Amino acid sequence: MTLQIALIAHDKKKSDLIEFAQEHQETLSRADIMATGTTGKRLMEATDLEVDRKESGPLGGDLQIGGKVADGTCDGIIFLRDPLRAQPHEPDISALLRICDVHDVPLATNLASAEHFISGMFS
Repeated sequence: MTLQIALIAHDKKKSDLIEFAQEHQETLSRADIMATGTTGKRLMEATDLEVDRKESGPLGGDLQIGGKVADGTCDGIIFLRDPLRAQPHEPDISALLRICDVHDVPLATNLASAEHFISGMFS
């Protein structure tokens, strides 16, 4: 069974997520990747990963991913968030945290936890 992984980032963290995906491209290529709109576009431009792009965050892409968690088709999320400067138009992590906790799905919110996520999910 192929893992289904979601990648999301606030605007100020998109570059960090792109760099992370480039560093872990070989590992991430073994999973089915989904992402919110702009993040997914940037991932596809910067890597050879195939990405199932959902709507952009302001248009509900984070909610689409939350629905995948709820229906059991998302195995984990890396959501690099900006805890100090998140903008009102950016995805809200609270709903994703809740649905991941309800369904016992891992959610990494920073680069350190994303490294552990990769190690744990692909070992």
